[in-house]
Amino acid sequence: MAIWGKLLGTAAGLAMGGPLGALLGAVAGHVYDQWRAEGRILPKAPPDLIDPLDTRRVAFATAVIVLGAKLAKADGVVSRDEVRAFKELFDVDDADVGSVARIFDEAKRSPEGFEPYARQVAALFAEDPAVLEALLDDLFALAAADGALNQAEVAWLARLAAILGFTQRDFAAILARYGATLRPPTPRAPEPDPYAVLGLNRSASDAEIRATWRRLVREHHPDRLIAQGVPEEMLKQANARLAAINAAYDRIAKERGLG
Repeated sequence: MAIWGKLLGTAAGLAMGGPLGALLGAVAGHVYDQWRAEGRILPKAPPDLIDPLDTRRVAFATAVIVLGAKLAKADGVVSRDEVRAFKELFDVDDADVGSVARIFDEAKRSPEGFEPYARQVAALFAEDPAVLEALLDDLFALAAADGALNQAEVAWLARLAAILGFTQRDFAAILARYGATLRPPTPRAPEPDPYAVLGLNRSASDAEIRATWRRLVREHHPDRLIAQGVPEEMLKQANARLAAINAAYDRIAKERGLG
């Protein structure tokens, strides 16, 4: 079953706990109450949600939806276009759009800020910083889905990055990779500094550049991310990020004549 079909299973919120689980459980409760009133048969929770890895996948997907809803408020403009953008970015089937929209709308209505949700996902993936970076990349993609990324959105993403444990230098590298992966270079938007994409200074040695590139490729490989809890349906940005890392290294290697 695709990850989107598992989000409103009754076991998901219980297994996840915390503010993300509470919000997911509230949405599931509303849906079940409506179905019961309509005399519809209630679906059983997928039994495989007791798998810790599956719970992490549900948590990751839920966090992207909830934080995406909070991000949508950053520039003061909230519309149904955000759900449409989510559907396109993460290949959500038509049958599952309703579940995503319900969670998104509940998060928009919730009076809490984004911080409790961010702290929970930061704790859940504390040992997997590449997963947290994948989460940031997904939110960058959502912010840019309308064709523009404004200062309010960048500031919001920077605050989120700090909660997730990233330094200002880390965020600068993520921002540089974002430019490489989501915005094809144009005369007005030149290619980003390849050193910034790798999180390095231009004074870095050849050995340091090679070691950093290999580490980033290893950490951000899609297969590794899947094993750590990123749903397969949400790997589009991960693949683009890996391509940006390789492209940056290729540019540096060509400039330096690295073999």
